[in-house]
Amino acid sequence: MQTIRLATQQDAAAMPDIERSSGEAFRKIPNLAWIADDKVTSQERHAALIRLGAAWVSRDASNKLTGFLTAEVREDVLHIWQMSVRSDQQRKGIGRNLIQAAENWARAKQLVAMSLTTFRDVPWNAPFYASCGFQDVDPHFYSVLQSTLEAERQAGLPIEQRCAMIRLL
Repeated sequence: MQTIRLATQQDAAAMPDIERSSGEAFRKIPNLAWIADDKVTSQERHAALIRLGAAWVSRDASNKLTGFLTAEVREDVLHIWQMSVRSDQQRKGIGRNLIQAAENWARAKQLVAMSLTTFRDVPWNAPFYASCGFQDVDPHFYSVLQSTLEAERQAGLPIEQRCAMIRLL
């Protein structure tokens, strides 16, 4: 049984390991396998996002963290920075439940949309988010998404494989 709750500062210590475990799935994609060994978000960055109040964790029946979603309000949109689920817990609905928790929070804050950037053709990326109601959008019409993709390009991500997505609330 999984439960979702707002993240606390104590959760930040476990988040890099969850992200690293989640990234193991990229080993199945030859041209993106390097992501499994790439840097993950630091504990300090997770702690900063938790302080902003838009971060959630999932826990199993033994209270072990199994996944997280970190986000930030940018203008009137909740931008999802990272969602990760431990490799042994994937495909159990945890990601979908984290998205639902974020959506409920965003609606309560009267935000107009949720946004993210992700890999276009990775099955657990854009196709998954599309199944959650997100739509691929032209980032040139959204300066915040355009600047996010530019930062990703500068960080070495293959920008031609990335996309920006929005879900209107």
